[in-house]
Amino acid sequence: MSNQVRYGGDYNPEQWPKDVWEDDHRAFDEAGITTVTVGVFAWAHLQPAEDRYDFSTLDAIVDRAAQAGREVVLATPSGAMPPWLARAYPDACRVDFEGRRHVFGQRHNHCPSSPDFRRLSVELASRLAQRYAGHPAVVAWHVGNEYGGACYCPLCAAAFRVWLRERYGTLDRLNDAWNATFWSHTYTDWDEIQPPTMLSEHWRGPHHTAFQGTTLDYRRFMSDALLGGFVAEKAAIRAHDATTPVTTNFMGLYQPVDYHRWAPHLDLVTWDNYPPADTPLRTAARMAATHAAMRGVSGGAPIWVMEQTPSITASRDVNPVKRPGVLALWTWQSVAHGADATLFFQLRQSRGACEKYHGAVIDHSGRTDTRVFREASALGSSLKTLGDGVLGARTPARVALLLDWDSWWAVEMTDGYNRHVSYVQTLLQYHRALWSANAAVDVVPVTADLAGYDVVVAPLLHLLKGDVAERLTAFVHRGGSLVTTFYGGRVDEDDNAFLGEPPLDALLGVRVEETDSAAPDVANPVTLRLGGPGTDGAIDWNGSTTHPATLVFELLVPHDGTEVVGTYGADFYAGTPAVTRAARGEGAAWHVGTGLDDDGVARVLRHVLDQHGLMGPHADEPALEVVDRVQPDGTRYRFVLHHGSTPLTVTSEVEGTDALTGRVVRRGDTLTLAPADVLVLQETP
Repeated sequence: MSNQVRYGGDYNPEQWPKDVWEDDHRAFDEAGITTVTVGVFAWAHLQPAEDRYDFSTLDAIVDRAAQAGREVVLATPSGAMPPWLARAYPDACRVDFEGRRHVFGQRHNHCPSSPDFRRLSVELASRLAQRYAGHPAVVAWHVGNEYGGACYCPLCAAAFRVWLRERYGTLDRLNDAWNATFWSHTYTDWDEIQPPTMLSEHWRGPHHTAFQGTTLDYRRFMSDALLGGFVAEKAAIRAHDATTPVTTNFMGLYQPVDYHRWAPHLDLVTWDNYPPADTPLRTAARMAATHAAMRGVSGGAPIWVMEQTPSITASRDVNPVKRPGVLALWTWQSVAHGADATLFFQLRQSRGACEKYHGAVIDHSGRTDTRVFREASALGSSLKTLGDGVLGARTPARVALLLDWDSWWAVEMTDGYNRHVSYVQTLLQYHRALWSANAAVDVVPVTADLAGYDVVVAPLLHLLKGDVAERLTAFVHRGGSLVTTFYGGRVDEDDNAFLGEPPLDALLGVRVEETDSAAPDVANPVTLRLGGPGTDGAIDWNGSTTHPATLVFELLVPHDGTEVVGTYGADFYAGTPAVTRAARGEGAAWHVGTGLDDDGVARVLRHVLDQHGLMGPHADEPALEVVDRVQPDGTRYRFVLHHGSTPLTVTSEVEGTDALTGRVVRRGDTLTLAPADVLVLQETP
């Protein structure tokens, strides 16, 4: 086991002469680099022809890292096939959404149903495992890279039909699931089924389909098909190495692949942290949400950040550098949210191609006196100082935010209502409201056990599968608070509308009679009355606030006893319910039937949090993030991270010792934090 949070990144020394390797390792020593990921895109180097393998350079790379005392994450290189493979086996190249067979180029370029690609990638994984199993430097296997994309070739069409047979059993069941009586789509033979593409069911692109059930199933199938490649390579590794963790790098909130379906097959969850450009606080909130989502994939176990940039990315139209201190701030945030390893892409900058200007710890000049290298070195020193105290520690939470890939896919391909609604942006909006209150939040699948939570927030839980409705009902009746939104609970797992009363309506105490929509620049004011609980436990109607709502406006008919918490202020439904609360058993079910703005969402969620005593520390300081990690023995580390641009002074709510500086902090002490400052307080019992 490592004696500190692992620190390092992707390293590709096969790109440079060996004398550069020596310079690199001297720099790594200076920067405190403990871990290198090697071989990610080395297929053509390791196997220059189908009948020829050459591991000599990789041997030297791994042995040199071991000699320096560094750990190695060893990759299988199936993230990009070599040119000879595409030439020998054209069916290994993907067919795109518009029906075009691709030729060799780029990466993510293989068909997951190609038997030739599968055979060759598994054989190489097997040879790597046979050669390096038991090597003392190898601490993890990294299979492939950033799985994603889709293929629509004849091989995938045939595999899709097999997948459908296994899922549905009979054509009658499939026709029912796909509502195939619509538009004369009833299938009488499995071979009649085609992948949903621009040549078949789609119009205007991948999110516009005439048959949502068909496209939903193809997305499920493609996620499983890609998973099949990972599972096959992992099995090849396991034939020679029974214990070293096997993983691949996820991409956070990435729509094409359902990571919850992958979770049981990974020994360790890792992900690549490249947030889109936004304001500093929204970026920090998004990263916190994604760390929590990856922790949810891992079942709460610690995760690794497999990639983040030390300075800039190279794939966007505009690629700003990380401002001073941000490299460390983002890294400490990942550790706070459960990362036991934090690695960069890349350690040395590539000489050419599309990532030659992507940020690196060591730039093209090889200098160690750059700002980025100095910051990386200071961070390496701080991680060494922290040691192993947080390794394995969990991030306890009593608030759960539900993330569901099936609902994500279904919401954004459904005709009717409003195409401007974004599943992930709505999810992030509700998470931001919780994050800004410093509430500890888990982002979990709908299948998660809810027993440990007091509040469950379910934005756009459009598709109800399995027993989720029953479990949410039981959660509320035992004393929990559930918050749902518009579009919630409208369809079954086949993406067909419920006939009769949808399963969640009785719990929520409302019926959706109509759903109005408007362009993003059209707002309807919603008045919220959330002054707090009265003496009789009912809502106190004093202290109302008004907030603009956009995009979607459900016209709600409340059941008897359902409290109207917010009302519309305009249009023919002015004065009717927009937000409701229904007491059920010992708990309550809230429904937000419209697209409230950030302040409106925050007001609802802070009220709910306050009912359960779950408002976090310093909730009045929006730029201050506070996160706890707790060891099984109760040892608690409190991370205090300042994401603001100006100095901040707060009063400590805990007693402890800063694990990075040794400073003793007592409850009530004044803490002055500069921008990007971080405290890691080991709390005093």
